[in-house]
Amino acid sequence: MTPRATGLILPLGALTLGALALGACQTAPTPHSGLLSRYDDLTEPGDSLRAVVRQRRDDAASDAVERVFLEPARLAPGVGENLSENDRAAVLSEVDRQICYEVSERFTLAEARDDRTAFVRTFVVRVDPTNPFGSGVSAAANFLNPVPILNVRAPGSTGGLAVESELMAPDGRTQIAAITWGRNATVIGNDSPSLSRVGDALQFAEPMGDAVGDAYASKAREVRDIPEPDPCLRHGARNNVGRSVGGFAAGLVTGLYVPEIERPSTPKETPATP
Repeated sequence: MTPRATGLILPLGALTLGALALGACQTAPTPHSGLLSRYDDLTEPGDSLRAVVRQRRDDAASDAVERVFLEPARLAPGVGENLSENDRAAVLSEVDRQICYEVSERFTLAEARDDRTAFVRTFVVRVDPTNPFGSGVSAAANFLNPVPILNVRAPGSTGGLAVESELMAPDGRTQIAAITWGRNATVIGNDSPSLSRVGDALQFAEPMGDAVGDAYASKAREVRDIPEPDPCLRHGARNNVGRSVGGFAAGLVTGLYVPEIERPSTPKETPATP
């Protein structure tokens, strides 16, 4: 090992250990947007470590639901104005994809709303951009990281995502379940840096979808096998070995999350804010 490399590793080790407490800090709650039909009775589920989650559910009403229609996710007013149209569309697409995957394993998805079908409406209420330059520096530093199971992120380079979603009864007035979910990348953690300005938001859409599925279904409802044909196929293949291997290889070589490799291409227009 060269003297220069040794000199880099020692300060980086001190930075890693010194920032562990900072990295462990939980995401600050996002103020309610006011877009859901109600926010009372929201409580912490008690099993979330890195995200801030509040949720409520009427178990009896949820157990009675069989068919669910998924409205496309929308941006809350003012959210994403500092992002490109393509980035906004990518976040909405990924939020829709992950919610579709999880809800379809618990309920039967309907192609349209009717007076017998519950429905889900979702709002992206915060997208904090990932800083590409800081991510590049972070990726380079992580090759010398003495604690390789953790990623070191440059302060000020981390992004985040916050979503509000609710399951509504067919009458459109009664809220069956609701969740507010938010997470920010940390300076020390498992979140990979990215050259995409929405890299962190895209990575967090998957745990967000998991939380939404859990929030809507009571423990009495078992997770189902993936339906055939897959009702979420319009969002891209649910399991793609080539994409997963490609994403792993890209991360191994570059130290970066590369959404162009890891996500299916599902372009869509950005819906107007409500």
